[in-house]
Amino acid sequence: MTRRRVIAPPWARTIRFQVTLSLGVLFMTLAGSAGYGFYALNLRRHDYEILNLSGQLRVTSAAMVNDARTFLQVSSDSTADRGAEHQVYYDGLRRHMALYDKIITAFVARRFEPELTGRYDAIVCVWDARSRSQLQRTAENWQAFRHALNRRLGAANGARDVTHGAEYVAQFGDELSTSSALLARAFQDMMEQKLATIRLFNQLVMAVAAVIMVALIVLLYRRLVRPLRQTMDGFSRVARGDLGHQVPVQGGSEIGQMTTAFNQLSVRLNALFRLTDRIAQGNTLDETLRFVTEEFRCFLPLDWVGLFFVTPDGERLVLERQYGGDATPLREGMSFPHFGVPLQAGALRTVNDLGADHRDNPSDACLGMLRRAGFESAMLLPTKGSGGVALLVFASRVRGVYASEHIDLVRNVAGQLNHALGKTALMEGLVVSAVQGLAKLAESRDPDTGDHLARMALYAALIAEELGRAGPYQGRISAAFIRSIHQFAPMHDIGKVGLGDAILRKAGRLSVAERLEMQRHPSIGAEVLRLCEAQVNGLGYSIFRMAIEIAEGHHERFDGTGYPLGLAGNAIPLAARIVSVADVFDALTSKRAYKEAWPVEQALAKVEAEAGAQFDPHVVAAFRRALPRVLEVYQRFEHGGSDDVEVRDTGPTQDAHELISAGRV
Repeated sequence: MTRRRVIAPPWARTIRFQVTLSLGVLFMTLAGSAGYGFYALNLRRHDYEILNLSGQLRVTSAAMVNDARTFLQVSSDSTADRGAEHQVYYDGLRRHMALYDKIITAFVARRFEPELTGRYDAIVCVWDARSRSQLQRTAENWQAFRHALNRRLGAANGARDVTHGAEYVAQFGDELSTSSALLARAFQDMMEQKLATIRLFNQLVMAVAAVIMVALIVLLYRRLVRPLRQTMDGFSRVARGDLGHQVPVQGGSEIGQMTTAFNQLSVRLNALFRLTDRIAQGNTLDETLRFVTEEFRCFLPLDWVGLFFVTPDGERLVLERQYGGDATPLREGMSFPHFGVPLQAGALRTVNDLGADHRDNPSDACLGMLRRAGFESAMLLPTKGSGGVALLVFASRVRGVYASEHIDLVRNVAGQLNHALGKTALMEGLVVSAVQGLAKLAESRDPDTGDHLARMALYAALIAEELGRAGPYQGRISAAFIRSIHQFAPMHDIGKVGLGDAILRKAGRLSVAERLEMQRHPSIGAEVLRLCEAQVNGLGYSIFRMAIEIAEGHHERFDGTGYPLGLAGNAIPLAARIVSVADVFDALTSKRAYKEAWPVEQALAKVEAEAGAQFDPHVVAAFRRALPRVLEVYQRFEHGGSDDVEVRDTGPTQDAHELISAGRV
């Protein structure tokens, strides 16, 4: 007997039918999942038993208080009636205590027997953190309350003891009632949160199912109705130079694979051209880095991008800029030791398992920081920054996400990245270097200043960094602020280029007219820098705002008696307040033509004595905290010609207040 071969009808072999069938199965699966959610919701009915028992605790504690107060207010005249009242109150109190104790014990044990709930089986519960905490406090309150109450009750029929017990309940029972009410509220909030979670789960499941169904239907339409025409039109557009166009991928066939590879090539070429174009639009380092980040996300698995700069002392790397960091603990200003992090420009380093690599290289603090932030893969590219070599980091929360094509791509565009990040940095650096040269020129006219500019700039950066760690400015001073104050602090005395050598090099005291002339240098410096700022503003930059604040405000006094504007308190720009302390400390501990170098202790005492008068007390406090690092800088420059910080006290030739007010310190 010949077996007949069953042939499926044509419609059953179509992609439309197969995708529709798959969609139906998927929907049924999701619907079943949603149904399970509703089923789980019904299983939470025993939560109402918990709420009922917690309510009984609240009612029982309130009843004990009410009964006690009623008992104390109502008293019969006859001895027999009073004894009966005592016994009735005592019996009721014991029942309340027994019920409260049974319920609170069950709560602590997280198990409710049928005799307590009236159900046919026991209920085992799990509490959240808030409920556990409140339950512990309520149980402790109950234990203390019950112990004290039993001591006051004494003998069962002693009238005096019952009265004392009632007085105790009336006096302290409200605390137990409040604790019971808080426990009931905690349980109620826990139950509501559970119910809300279950409802949300079912809503999400249904929403996802609906979205997937719509997406599959749309995909089905596009793959069946216009596959060939779209592919041919797309290839033609790309061939004509429309590199941003993406050819629709038609399944996983050879044509689909070829289309995917062609699209990847188109994306990369388009990204490179667009990146080059947007580089020319960036006027600041922030804009340039943002453009790079936006374009790289088109073809690189990317959750976070960070740019690290080397600190002025060259010992640490500081997170200067970041994108995509809202969901991570990383914040701008965080730093790690420079040791263990290779910074050879262009030497790309790819790590596809941060956890394993950090275990093998525990000294690499960069990998440890990224791992603690929740990232699993990273690409580290040393590149040119405003202060030399910087570190550009791409990171992903997926382990092993960076494949060879990603690595090759980043290596190929490393030159463009260097150009992108270095373009604005070069412009800013050239302008700043020119003005710093003017500042150095002003300082070089005084042969005794030595390394004053380098020292006081480092002092200012250290004070700013410490100021952002504690006190009213904690968390408000960014890494960019610290870097800028280190960069612009040397410009504080740029106005001295407008003064004559007769004043700058004078060894003795200045006359009144010479003092007034010396006090013009903050205004001269601010005017020069404002002209520079106006020029760069015309090119779309803003560079010298902080430099203007420092030059104009570093001789202002916190008490308002300074010059040139007589500003006081917080009206003086913060950068100027910081530079003022750094400048005075370095000037006092330096030998000049008109004074000998002060010992560190004497200079420090002078600075602290001026807190609240000449200096901002918060800045002085930060300077004091940063003193160990300040003294390291002091020693590094072999300040005063000696390696020993303990400079011998040769005594100043002029009063410090006179030198400061004259503008010579």
